[in-house]
Amino acid sequence: MLFQNALIENAAAATCIRVENGRFTAIGPELTPHPGEEVVDLQNKLVLPPFIESHVHLDTCLTAGDPVWNMSGTLFEGIECWSKRKEKLSKQDIKDRVNRAVRMYAAHGVQHIRTHVDVTDPSLVAMETLVELREELRDLVDIQVVAFPQEGILSYPNGKQLMTDAVKMGADVVGAIPHFEFTREYSVESLNFALWLAAENDKLVDVHCDEIDDEASRGLETVATRALELGLYDKVTASHTTAMHSYNNAYVVRLMRLLKMSKINFVSNPLVNTHLQGRMDTYPKRRGVTRVKELTAEGINVSFGHDDIFDPWYPMGTGNLRDVVLMGLHVCQMMGYQEIMDSYKFITTNAAKTLYLGEKYGIEVGRPASFVVMDAENWYNALNTNAVALASYKNGKKIAEGTPGCRKVLF
Repeated sequence: MLFQNALIENAAAATCIRVENGRFTAIGPELTPHPGEEVVDLQNKLVLPPFIESHVHLDTCLTAGDPVWNMSGTLFEGIECWSKRKEKLSKQDIKDRVNRAVRMYAAHGVQHIRTHVDVTDPSLVAMETLVELREELRDLVDIQVVAFPQEGILSYPNGKQLMTDAVKMGADVVGAIPHFEFTREYSVESLNFALWLAAENDKLVDVHCDEIDDEASRGLETVATRALELGLYDKVTASHTTAMHSYNNAYVVRLMRLLKMSKINFVSNPLVNTHLQGRMDTYPKRRGVTRVKELTAEGINVSFGHDDIFDPWYPMGTGNLRDVVLMGLHVCQMMGYQEIMDSYKFITTNAAKTLYLGEKYGIEVGRPASFVVMDAENWYNALNTNAVALASYKNGKKIAEGTPGCRKVLF
């Protein structure tokens, strides 16, 4: 199959893309069709690598208000609401909701999802189900499963064993939640345990780190130090890090040196953290989003995630990562023209580094022929007009398509 007139990643000039046996075999300005080869004219539309959801909770999706609503809008009431909803979990319940959510994502060009799955549940039914769904949905999306201790590792009964069991069940990534542990000592011990568990089992790490407005929450320095000492480096991700929004600048300057040495990744969730953070403030109210602009300027990898879709922590969401990027650019004050043009990287190439995809990802000869065609000529316009994903190809096969929105004034 030959795709003509593609504008790859904001390129000024159109090019051609050849796909054979599910891989990119040639990319160039003038490729002649082979006899009998199917030719698709992309009409100078933007072509991007597939969108990547760096951080979501598929096991909790589509449960907002069941059995109760989070009335305060805080992280901690959300956890209380979810504790009640967990009592109703079953394999079928989870499968039904995840199938709906994944198709929402696929319609918007998402092909990779990292999902955090709550393992503070003696039955581990959510973990078992997501491991099964990872295989069942592989033709539509590639799913990474994180063993996520929503109620803590040290602060939840038998938490260490549940984490160990989840890894044995097939989790791809080890998680932690140091700011929710009972004490600072528990926080540090939980991180030591999580990163050791990952190192011992050759797993990635993704920590819900300092998702709180308390500037005294300093789990990030422990995560980075252990990543450095254990040689895990960019296999480790610190998600949220909203306390960093409140750190004093003198501390951040010192911390940046360690962060660069450790090579860890960051995930920011602008929609949800703008909603959850600053709840204890009167005025002025903090945005509560980590220092994306400063981290990026230091060459540290940052990607964006949706985090929650219509669940106890966030009562909205459609799986459209355009909304995540748009919010992130606003609250991080990254609205310069080139910053906007480059912002697709937060949900593509940067996110691929976070998920440690390596040569499995990207529009390059020899790699899997997976890409998205947007109804715009560049990302600035795609973002500004909320452009539709016209087509999403995974391993050379079209898995989703859309049609341009049509609006007109009648007089």
